Amino acid sequence: MSSSNSTIGTTRLGTDGPVVGVQGLGCMGMSEFYGPTDTAEALATLERALELGVTLFDTADIYGSGANEELIGPFVRAHREQVVLATKFSIERRADDPHYRGIRNDPAYIRQAVDASLRRLGVDVIDVYYMHRRDPQVPLAESVGAMGELVAAGKVRHLGLSEVTGPELREAHAVHPIAALQSEWSLFARGVERSAVPAAAELGVALVPYSPLGRGFLTGSFDAGRLAADDYRRHLPQFTGDNAAGNDELIAPVRRIAAGRGVTPAQVALAWVQQRAEVHGLSVVPIPGTRKRERLAENVAATGLRLDKEELAELEPIAGRVAGDRYADMSSTAEAREL
Repeated sequence: MSSSNSTIGTTRLGTDGPVVGVQGLGCMGMSEFYGPTDTAEALATLERALELGVTLFDTADIYGSGANEELIGPFVRAHREQVVLATKFSIERRADDPHYRGIRNDPAYIRQAVDASLRRLGVDVIDVYYMHRRDPQVPLAESVGAMGELVAAGKVRHLGLSEVTGPELREAHAVHPIAALQSEWSLFARGVERSAVPAAAELGVALVPYSPLGRGFLTGSFDAGRLAADDYRRHLPQFTGDNAAGNDELIAPVRRIAAGRGVTPAQVALAWVQQRAEVHGLSVVPIPGTRKRERLAENVAATGLRLDKEELAELEPIAGRVAGDRYADMSSTAEAREL
């Protein structure tokens, strides 16, 4: 597909949330997790994204232990009226243990986390503030109530949740309106459709799919042997051993459709996610992550691709055949609480 300068369409996050481009940009890989990065190219990618109509920029305090917020801060401030800034809290790291991941949802931590993010970003207000993961030991009403206080204080404009179930989304929305639910959703991961998507459609909550390209698998060019030593995918079940080989074979129909359309496998995979909006009757704003302008243009061009019934039917069985869990430890995911 061509990657012209034409801008993409728009949609709204939640019933009274911000209007954003129908595709956003995940900024995580610009700072951590996917091997070495080129900072200058990453910053140029941010600028190019805005030119193409991408307005939702997604980060989190855990990405690079705050470094990603600091990286995108100057860009956000330079384009504050156009950028819809989303960041997240709740995953706690420790400087003395790089492998430690804790989950904090208590109100005191939330107040501390938002101030730290505002400071790193250098802004007065966050447009969408997500609870990154849910701690079932903390009452949801308590956490969302504290998040709502941030809205009242003018530090946050809209609230979001990540990796929650449908019942949890309904419970949270009853405490304070939720604009967006961010969860993994792709041809490789459709667990969100079990209860969260129907609840979001009912409540008018937008879905913001992360990893819509299956962390690179759905680009059709993934090679486990070429991963950098510090690439965290080396530790994910779907990317190791026999699982990786079997999952690569599942991409065959994606490659076939792409070849027939003269597009890339990544564009087919993104088009499938975008069309979930029509299938389920809600706003869907995927946030594929990239740090290269060339890849960004490819991703954005996918918003103009429509798959037909036959193509959608060919892609339908893929998720049910994927080998391996999404994470080595699934305990903090929505699926773990739906079993």
